[in-house]
Amino acid sequence: MKYIESQEILEIPEGVKVSIKSRLVTVEGPRGKLSKDLSHIAVSFTKPKPNTLAILIHHGSRKNVAALRTVRTILNNLIIGVTKGYLYKLRYVYAHFPINVNLEKNKETGCTEVEIRNFIGEKIVRRVTMRPGVDVEVSKAQKDELILSGNSLEDVSQSAADIQQSCKVRNKDIRKFLDGVYVSEKGNIVTE
Repeated sequence: MKYIESQEILEIPEGVKVSIKSRLVTVEGPRGKLSKDLSHIAVSFTKPKPNTLAILIHHGSRKNVAALRTVRTILNNLIIGVTKGYLYKLRYVYAHFPINVNLEKNKETGCTEVEIRNFIGEKIVRRVTMRPGVDVEVSKAQKDELILSGNSLEDVSQSAADIQQSCKVRNKDIRKFLDGVYVSEKGNIVTE
């Protein structure tokens, strides 16, 4: 079954500028600029009113209409990123061997590398490179906590997932070995 016309409406807050050229979306706000390539999805964008963006799809199947909501959510995440930013907190969990975490700045790429040592007593040094635009710091208020922050939700969450996956316990009973680095809190940098 084809749906003749489907649309999603997105409100653009004050101080945010959205520009779309051949489905390459660029969002500018007080925290910076983000862009996303949506050329693989057959949607069209219109501005019915100022500060309002309509995302349309004509003669779409059920999967095409489902992609409409995804496009709206991606744009909303970009808008939140340039206005409030994203913040992820990770905690180190260990039963016996304390996990040591060091932060190093890579001179060539400019990205931060997280170095994890002594995980379950292993001699292997795990190095996880953060995505561009992601800032990492060791929490001063809480012991054994890392704070990841940035404008892009995709970059911040993927960097947190990379750290979490690098500290996965293998070849042991995971019900007993609960050691690792886990995401404990998600939020925004700018809070109301």
